[in-house]
Parts: sequence; C-alpha cells; structure tokens
Amino acid sequence: MPIFTVIFLLTLMCVVSTRVWLATRHIRYVHKHRNSVPENFSSQINLDSHQKAADYTCAKTRLNYANICLDTALLLILTLGGGLNALNLFWSNWFSDPLLQGMIFILGTILLMGLVEIPISYYRAFVIEKKFGFNKMTHTMFFVDLIKKGLLGILLGLPLLFGALWLMEKTGANWWLYVWLMWVAFNLIILSVYPTWIAPLFNKFTPLEDAALKARIEQLMQKCGFKSSGLFVMDGSRRSSHGNAYFTGFGQNKRIVFFDTLLSQLNPAEIEAVLAHELGHFKRNHVIKRIFLTFTISLVFLWLLGYLMNQDWFYQGLGVFSSNETLANIASPSTAMALLLFFLVMPTFTFLFQPLSSLYSRKHEFEADAYAVEKASSGDLIQALVKLYQDNAATLTPDPLHSAFYDSHPPASVRIARLQNLAHN
Repeated sequence: MPIFTVIFLLTLMCVVSTRVWLATRHIRYVHKHRNSVPENFSSQINLDSHQKAADYTCAKTRLNYANICLDTALLLILTLGGGLNALNLFWSNWFSDPLLQGMIFILGTILLMGLVEIPISYYRAFVIEKKFGFNKMTHTMFFVDLIKKGLLGILLGLPLLFGALWLMEKTGANWWLYVWLMWVAFNLIILSVYPTWIAPLFNKFTPLEDAALKARIEQLMQKCGFKSSGLFVMDGSRRSSHGNAYFTGFGQNKRIVFFDTLLSQLNPAEIEAVLAHELGHFKRNHVIKRIFLTFTISLVFLWLLGYLMNQDWFYQGLGVFSSNETLANIASPSTAMALLLFFLVMPTFTFLFQPLSSLYSRKHEFEADAYAVEKASSGDLIQALVKLYQDNAATLTPDPLHSAFYDSHPPASVRIARLQNLAHN
C-alpha cells in the first residue's frame, strides 16, 4: 500500500473519530443540562423553551452522524474506491476534447455529490425543522430552490471552471497565480452583484416601510459613518421562522437587510442594537479582513496544488490510477483530475484547523458587540440576543469543547456576561 494512502486513511480516521466524538459529547452535555435553565437566563427563558432548544440541538447533532457517514463514504468511493476513475473513463467515451471533458467530469461529479446529499437536506427541512416549528417551506419550494441553485451554479461555475482549466493548461508553471487572480476578480464581482441580481432569485426584498424605525436606523448609520444603497426587508418567513439581520454587497452597493421574522420578534430599540452589532463588523473591517484571509488561503492552496499535480504519489495514493492498462492510459493525470481530487481531499487534511477559524470568528463577534455597546444600549442588545436565542431555539448550554471547535459565535452565557461587563465599565 502506498505510503500516502496510509497517511490519507489515518488522517481520515482521525477526522471521522473526532467528529463523532465531538457530536456525542455535545448531545450528552446538552441533555445533561436539559432540565434546568442557566441561572443568568432563568428570569427570561422558561423551562419549556430551554428544553425545546436542547431537543432541537440534539436532533440536529444526531443528523450530523448521517452527514459524517455520507461524507466519508462518498470520499472513499470516489478516491480509493475507483469512482473518479470510472467517471473519468465514462466521460472520455463521450468527449474527445480534453478541456470539455474536464469541465463535464468536474461538473458531473459535483452534481452527483449534490444529488446524494438531497435526502439529508430534505430530512432536515421537513422532519427536524418542521417538528420544532421552524420550517415554512413547501415541498415545491424546496425542489424549486434546488433547481435554481443548480442552474445558478452552472451559469456562474462554467465560465469560472473553463477559465481555470484553460489557464492551468496554457500558462505554464505559474498557472496557479493567474487562476488566483481570476478567482479574486470573480469573487469581487459576485460580492458586488449578489444583492441586486442573485439574492432576489430566492427571496423578495422590499424597502423598509416603518417610517419611525427607518429614521432611527438612518440616525444610527449616520452616527456610525455607514452609507448604504437602501434598507430592505426580506421575506424569510416564507421558508423559516428563524430571524436575522445582515448587510450585504460591496463598495457602493451595500444593503442592510432585515428578515421579516426579526422585525416581528424585536422592538425598535432591540433592532437598533442588533444592527449596531452588524455595523460593528463593518467599522472594525471584519469583512475586509475575512476576504483578505480567504484570498490568502486560496493562493496558498493553489500553489500547493501546483506542486501536487506533478507528483505521481498524490494520484496513486488516492486511488486515481488503476492496474487496468486501458483505464490507466485514459485516466492519466489531467488538470481536471488534479483540481477535483485536491478539493475533495483537502477538507480532510485541514479539518483540525477548524478551531482556529472558529476562534478568529468569535474574536470578531466580541469586537462587534463592543462596538454596538458604544453606539446603542447594551441592555437592548442583551434583550435582543436572549429573544433570538429563545425564538431560534439556540441552546444555552453547548458542550464547551464542541463550541470551541465549531461555533463561529460565542456561547450565550459567555457573550451575555461580556456584554454585562462592558455595560458596567
């Protein structure tokens, strides 16, 4: 057995066992604290709501076991199981042009993986979310959304994929730099056009009509030095009763968006406090920092792919070559195979860095909270967060290790305590 195969399998075993262990810890911890509301929240959240959040969290985490099994099975079937070899052979019988064959090979594999994952998405929406009163989607809406996302992915992905494969073939050893520049340009364009061209494909956005609330928000934006192209309400209630608010877009095309569910859950002062938090991300340059970090990591990954695609052990260790002479000749390493294989296995080798990403995100959340306290009422933000925890059935007692590993936001108790300290200082 090739040494890289051993390394891959050992790493995969470590990742799978860690994911299962963390999920099991989380379920046990949440269930252990199910029958008592944390003291800091006992005056605001009743036991029934706390238990609902615990049961909802456990149900979602149990479904993660199925995700783990599916992810692992797909990865092994496509790599060491010969799936990529078989797909490559199949498409080579239909298309002779290497560039066209590579595009169809990658898109076909992504489509196949997406189809396999539909049952879990369906179960999440129509069993778990429905059971706990969150799902508002019809079956028709669910499948229409899937079709829209698929068509949008093809429409946007085909030119990007064509450009990447063409540059990999035509621009020599430094192709990874040119592909990266194209990737950066593509993402900046998507950030610019998303609010006006892409988001409306899935939701309806209407200008905020509440004059008093609008005036209050505009005053806050002026205080924060934030300029937007409009305040909009999104019909999130068509799909879910979860609430949220965010700003989107890039440059002069920034929009502030409120879920209609959020507006129905919070009073104007609380909405202002939540928005002050979101504006904190803008004022502390979190969006720019995250974009820069993402672009930097993608550059490193593309450089690494540029090295790996010339190494026979990379392909052989992941089961791409076959002992069958005909198949081996057809499935000789191609740019498309290298690209697909790399992005299939990379999550396995980067999984253990997840806590660093979560830590970085939580740092930004604390900074945005601190900014919100400067521009709005800490008490209103605390009240808004407690309402959102309750309405969204977010557990107040996550397993600390699971939370540190995965959660992009601080645990409720930690976040509220820090806000209270900021209010007293």
